[in-house]
This record gives sequence, C-alpha cells and structure tokens, in this order.
Amino acid sequence: MGKERIALAYSGGLDTSVIIPWLKEHYNCEVIAVAIDVGQGEELAPLKEKAIKTGASKIFIEDAKEEYINDFAFPALKAGAKYENKYLLGTATARPVIAKRLVKVALREGCTAIAHGCTGKGNDQVRFELTIKKFAPEMRVVAPWRLWDIKGRKEEIEYAKEKNIPLQFPAEETYSRDRNLWHLSHEGLDLENPRNEPKSSLYQINTAPDRTPDEPDYVEIGFEKGIPVSVNGKKLGPVELVKACNDIGKKHAIGIEDMIENRLVGIKCRGVYETPGGTILYDALEYLESLTLDRDTMHLKQQLAHQYADIVYDGKWYTPAREALAAAVDVIQQNTTGAARLKLFKGRTYHAGVKSPFSMYDPILATFEADQIYNQNDAAGFISLFSLPIKVRALLDQKTDMNARRLFILPND
Repeated sequence: MGKERIALAYSGGLDTSVIIPWLKEHYNCEVIAVAIDVGQGEELAPLKEKAIKTGASKIFIEDAKEEYINDFAFPALKAGAKYENKYLLGTATARPVIAKRLVKVALREGCTAIAHGCTGKGNDQVRFELTIKKFAPEMRVVAPWRLWDIKGRKEEIEYAKEKNIPLQFPAEETYSRDRNLWHLSHEGLDLENPRNEPKSSLYQINTAPDRTPDEPDYVEIGFEKGIPVSVNGKKLGPVELVKACNDIGKKHAIGIEDMIENRLVGIKCRGVYETPGGTILYDALEYLESLTLDRDTMHLKQQLAHQYADIVYDGKWYTPAREALAAAVDVIQQNTTGAARLKLFKGRTYHAGVKSPFSMYDPILATFEADQIYNQNDAAGFISLFSLPIKVRALLDQKTDMNARRLFILPND
C-alpha cells in the first residue's frame, strides 16, 4: 500500500511553500499541490517548478477565472453585498470556488486529507472548511497553523531557510497578500499599527492616490438584470469585463479601502484593499438601481445586502440561506437593465448620467413647473392621514398633562 496522499491548497507563497516539507515530515505522506487560477496573474507562472522542487509529487493548476467571476463575484455584486459597508468580499467570494475545485482534485487523486495554509486567527480557515464539508463531508482537514510549533512569520522564514526553500522576497517585505481578478488585499507589517498610513509603495494594482492624473476619465457600464455586460458600449464576457474595469479604475486609484474589520473569530484586523474594477461596478449598479427600483424594494434590497455580505464573509456560500437571498435578489433585479456613466477622478467615482428602459423616473411628475398629472392638493389629505398617529399621541399627552396639573393644584393657588 502506498503512502497517504494529501491535497494542499497551494499558492506558492511562504505559508504553503513551508507546509509541503512539513506535511511530508510529520505525516510521511505524498503531497499533491493544487492551485486554482482565479486571476492571480504572474504569481502562477513559477508554481509548477517551485512546488516540485519544494517536495510536492504533483501539481495541478486549474483555470477557474470565469467560474469565479460569473458564479461568485457577480452574484455578490448583484446583491450589493459589502461587508461592514466597505469590503467588496474579494477573498470571501474566491474561497468557495477554490475549495470546491480543490475537493474535486483531491477526490480524483484518491487523497485522504486536504491541507490549507490558513491561520487559526483568520476567516479563510472557516471558508475553506465549510466548503470542504459541503462537497466531501467525511474528508479529513489538516491545518498546520493550528498544529505546528511555528509561532509567526519570523519562525516560518527560519524554517524555510532550514529546508532550503528559496524566498523570493526579503523578510521585511512579507505583507500577507491575497490577489485575484477582483481585488488585492494587504495585511501585516506596518499596517498592524492602525496609526500608520499605508505607504505609497504598498499599492500593486492602483496608482498611488497622490500620483493620479489631473484629468478625469469617463466609463459607462451596461447591465442586464443587475449583471454587468458591457463597458463603454462594448459587450464583454465576465473576465474581460472585470479586467477592462480594473484597467480604467487603477489609473485613478479607484477602490482603495483601508479598514479595520471585525473578523469572524472575534479579532479586529486592519487591511488595505485594492478593488478598482469592482468598485466601479458596485457604484454603477447602485446608480442604475436608483432609477429602476421603487422605494420599498430599494430599502429591502439594502437590508438583504447586509445579510448576504455577512453570510458570504462567514464562509456560508453553499447554504440554503444564501440561496434564498440570491433568489430574492433575482426577483428584485428583474428590471435593473440599462447603463450608468461614471466620472473617475482622484480616487472617487462621480455620477455622470444614467438610463434604463425600465426607468421609474418621470420628469413630468418630478418637475417643479406646472403639470397635469400630480394634484398637489391631494397631499393635504395624505398628510392628514399619515400624521394621524402623531396627532392622537399629542392630544393624549396634552390631556394627561392637564389631569396631572389638576391633581397637584392646591385650593388657595
């Protein structure tokens, strides 16, 4: 009987590079590295050679970019999901598709366990393992950061040197980063002190905010039922569309978010996110919705967006609760078709025109000039009925106050 096989979610970064020899040393196993391409770009190029040199017996690199954008990032966008009103869920939406593909490879290769490099302090361990439970409920999970004696990045780097694992970066530059087609996140080092402003050199997608052009650019995003389908009138597939929006937005430092967020495990953490294309798409969709959704529906969607964001952030993508919210969003967005134009300038988006065949905006009703449709006198009856509870309460308060005064008035007063 051969050695046990363990499938490792492999990124080629410090954590997963160290995990390969650690797994072999402690489990006497064969390690199969699995990298899922969700838009990491040039990070993927050296993985095949690096994984084998580090001790993996095989490496699989699977392209999931279109699945990621189409089935995960766009549904979250359509729902308006922003964790704590800021974070556009770039990592949270990518983990379910990565873990799903990871399980498929593990089962195909006869693995008895799946390993990941998530820390015991983070959210990703939950996102990975909830998805693994969905697709392989009996699969054993090995999480080295919850098991080994390594206490932090410095010790991890020393272990890497001990095992002759090449480091492609100096130790003082080891930000914890996660990159995909939707975003790039940064954590660690000087960012761990919330008083420190992010360095201009931190940004790897965006132009630094103080180096943006002095002239704006305009972009128009076309939507069909809440899903983006075109940029500046040109129809694009999901991957090409996000890339186009990233290219337009990064020039003007769009989508830089420096936030202190509440992790699922109860720890506050500080992260800096770069999401240029995603921010353009969120802002454009919200602009279009202002034209196509009625008041009650818009307010309901805003409530559902918070619930949707929390569920996705917590790793519960594959749950009936998220599916139910997604079904509600589909109904809400039936008429969210049209185009929104934005001006991009100095890190911000500005509304610059919106149109839809399902527009609920009627200039005849909205005008301050005379019109033949809206009878302003009707407002008097509406206000009379709308204010009735307030009027009844005020009369009751007056009556109660007068009775109280009578009780305490003395005869000689």
